Amino acid sequence: MTGQIAVEALSEKEAQGELARLAKVLGVANRAYHVWDAPEISDAEYDALIARNAAIEARFPKLKRADSPSEQVGATPADGFTKVSHAQRMLSLGNAFDAGDIAEFDARIRKYLGVEAAVPIEYTSEPKIDGLSLSLRYENGVLKQAATRGDGVVGENVTANARTITDIPEEITDAPDVLEVRGEVYMSHADFEALNARQAVKSDKQFANPRNAAAGSLRQLDASITKARPLKFFAYAWGDLSAPLAETQMAAIERLAALGFATNPLTKLCRNVEDLLAHYAKIEQMRATLGYDIDGVVIKVNELALQRRLGLRSTTPRWAIAHKFPAELAWTRLEAIDIQVGRTGALSPVARLHPVTVGGVVVSNATLHNEDYITGRDSKGAVIRDGKDIRVGDWVQVYRAGDVIPKIADVDLSKRPKDAVPYVFPVTCPECGSDAVREEGDAVRRCTGGIICPAQAVEKLKHFVARAAFDIEGLGSKQVEQFYSDGWIAEPADIFTLQERFGQGMQQLKNREGWGEKSAENLFKAIEDKRRIPFARLLYGLGIRHVGEAASNLIAREYIRWQEFEAAMIRAADESSPEWARLLGIDGVGEVMARALTKAFAQEAERAGIDRLVAHLAVLDAERPDTSGSPVAGKTVVFTGTMEKMTRAEAKARAETLGAKVSGSVSAKTDLVVAGPGAGSKAKKAAELGIETLDEDGWIALIGEA
Repeated sequence: MTGQIAVEALSEKEAQGELARLAKVLGVANRAYHVWDAPEISDAEYDALIARNAAIEARFPKLKRADSPSEQVGATPADGFTKVSHAQRMLSLGNAFDAGDIAEFDARIRKYLGVEAAVPIEYTSEPKIDGLSLSLRYENGVLKQAATRGDGVVGENVTANARTITDIPEEITDAPDVLEVRGEVYMSHADFEALNARQAVKSDKQFANPRNAAAGSLRQLDASITKARPLKFFAYAWGDLSAPLAETQMAAIERLAALGFATNPLTKLCRNVEDLLAHYAKIEQMRATLGYDIDGVVIKVNELALQRRLGLRSTTPRWAIAHKFPAELAWTRLEAIDIQVGRTGALSPVARLHPVTVGGVVVSNATLHNEDYITGRDSKGAVIRDGKDIRVGDWVQVYRAGDVIPKIADVDLSKRPKDAVPYVFPVTCPECGSDAVREEGDAVRRCTGGIICPAQAVEKLKHFVARAAFDIEGLGSKQVEQFYSDGWIAEPADIFTLQERFGQGMQQLKNREGWGEKSAENLFKAIEDKRRIPFARLLYGLGIRHVGEAASNLIAREYIRWQEFEAAMIRAADESSPEWARLLGIDGVGEVMARALTKAFAQEAERAGIDRLVAHLAVLDAERPDTSGSPVAGKTVVFTGTMEKMTRAEAKARAETLGAKVSGSVSAKTDLVVAGPGAGSKAKKAAELGIETLDEDGWIALIGEA
C-alpha cells in the first residue's frame, strides 16, 4: 500500500478520517465478495486493509466506529446459500384486475366442481403483502430450516437469517410433528425510512422500496446484517404437513396464529362475490395507512376439501387468485423510442422517459408493445387511447402494470411539441441490418437474420443461463454480454468448453476487471455442476418460441427421456403421423407450439446447435408421477357422456394424477372408457372394439382412494 501514512505517524484527526475510509472500502469489498459474488480486490489487499484498520483502532481505541469492519461476524462460504428442494412446490398465483375477473373466477370454480350458482362457496380474503416468500420447516416443534421460494422447486437456505426475525418463533408447541409454514417477509414503511437514513449516514446503498430492502436483507450471507435490519413476517399458508391443521383455510390461519405466528388481522371470511368485492374495496381504501406495502388481495376457497378437489395447474392453484390493485399513474416526457431485439428476433419498442416516480419506484423506461400500439391501434386494428399515436417529445401518462412493468396509458395532445412527427417503425433490424418482417396475423415484426443477428444470439444466451433454465451462478446477463463481445461464447455449447479452450486458470478471464482466481474457479465449478441438467430445464433453456417453463415441464413428463423426445420431434414433423397426434395430445400444447418444436429440430443449423450442446450434458430423465397402487397407471382412458358426481375436468385431472393418459377419442389403443348418461358414438365404438367400459360409479369404485 504505497502513498499511505504509517499508522504510527497518524494524528487523531487523520486516524478518524482513515477509519471512515476503511469502513467504506471494506464495506464495499464485503458486499462485492459475499453478496454480489464479484470480488473487486485480491485477498491479499483485503487482508492488508483489515490489518491497517485493526492497527489504527488499537492505537486510537476511542475512535472505533459502530460499523467497524473488525466487528463483522465470521466469513460465510463464498459459494453463497445452499439449495433447498421444497417438499411441496411453492406456486405463484393467477391475477384478477376487476370485478368481472372475480365473478369469472367464481364461475370457473363452480363449473369445475359442478356446483350450482345458488349453492354458497366460501372464500377467504386477505391483503397480498409485497415482500419475499419464505418457507419455515418445523420438526417436533423446532425450527429446522428456512428457505426462499426460489423457482418454486428449489430455494435458498436462509435458516440463520430467518432466526433473527422476531416474528418467527424458534419453537412451537401443540403442532404437527412436521409443519411447513409459508408466509411473507416484509419491512414496514417506518422501518424502511429509518434504514435508508442509516444507510445515507454511512454513504451506503439506498434501497428503492421496502420490498427490495426486505429481499436484500433476508438474502445477506452475513446473518448479523439481517439481524440489524427490521424484518417482519406474516404467515398465510403451509406446505408439508404430518397432520392437517384444520378443515378450512380460515381455521388453519387461526391455528397458525394460536401457534405464535403473526397473521394478517384483515383476513376475512367471505360468503360470495359481493362480499369479496366489498372487502377488496375496504382494504384498498386502507392501503395508504397500513404502514406496509400491499399490491392486492388474495382470495382462496375456504374449504380445504374443495381445494384438494380443485388441485393445481402447472404453476398456479385453481382455488386461489390475486385481485391486484389498479396501477398507479404519473405524467412525464417521452425523450426517445429505442428498438430492442429479443431472442426470437422480435423488435420491441422501448420508451425512454424523463425519470418519474410511479408507485414508489423511479421509472425511466416503459414498454410500447409493438408498432400498432404506438399508432393508437391494437393488433386487430381497433382504436385504443382514442386513436392518439405516441411521438417522441410527447407528455405521456405512465403506469406500472401489476405494480411491475411500466407502460404508457395516455398522451396529452395539448402539450405535444409542434415539431413532433409520427414515429416510423423500422423495417430492418437495428442490430444486423436484416429485413424485419411482420407475418400475417402476427402483432410483432421480427428480424430475419437468425443466428447472424448478434442481438438474438446474446438474448438466447441470456435466456439459457436464466434462473428457470440452466441457472449458472456467476454467469448472468452482464457476463454473457462480456463473453460474447470478446468472442468467447457464441452459442450455449461454448459455455461448456470455456475451461477446456482457455485452460485451468483461464488467464484471460482472471485479467479482466471484476474477476480473480477465486471467481474464475467458482464459475468453472458452477458450469461443471450444470452438466447434469433435468430434461425440462434443458428444453426451456433452448429458448424455442412459444415453449415456456410450464410447457417444458408438461412435455418432459410426457416423454420422460430426452432421447425419446428428440426422436419423437423428428417424426412429428409429419403432421399426419401418430407422433404429431401424441404431441398435440399433451394438455396445454397447441398447434402453434407443436410446430415451433418440430421446426426447431427440423432446421439443420438449429438442430446441430442443440446436438453440440447435448453432447456436453447428462440430461436427467423427468420424474414420473408416483402412481404406486394406481389401477389406471399407464392406461389410456376416454370419458364420454355426462359426469354426475364429478365434472369432466375433475375426472380428467384425477385420472392424470393417477398416471393415466386421457384421450378425446376411442381407438384400438384405448384401455378404458368411462361412459355417463348421453354417451353416444364413443361408447358404441368401444363396444365394437371390445374395450372395457364403466359407468361413473364403476370409475369411482375403481380408483377409490388411490
